Amino acid sequence: QVQLVESGGGLVEAGGSLRLSCAASGRTLSRYAMGWFRQAPGKEREFVATISASGVAINYADSVKSRFTISRDNAKNTMYLQMNSLKLEDTAVYYCAAGQYGSGSGNQHLYEYWGQGTQVTVSS
Repeated sequence: QVQLVESGGGLVEAGGSLRLSCAASGRTLSRYAMGWFRQAPGKEREFVATISASGVAINYADSVKSRFTISRDNAKNTMYLQMNSLKLEDTAVYYCAAGQYGSGSGNQHLYEYWGQGTQVTVSS
């Protein structure tokens, strides 16, 4: 079974940066699209960014464009999310996901494997 584990969350001041990691085990995910999603308190989980299996096709939510960068290292079976210029509105639990048919899509229903999430809190 595939297991995804997020790390790198924490407390950061507005304008600061964090880098999240998602480590996969149990199976190589080199053929799977991967993505980051987040859920704020009282809100539904939303798309943040996705990356194709090759790492070439990337999509971002409008709210994070120019601030966040998604990447992956298939040799390490790991995906990353570099978050810069963080805003209060970025506060959420961030989840990583992987899906065989998720390439180029922010539709979370196309991702069958999910991590447990890591908390990101941005303070003023």
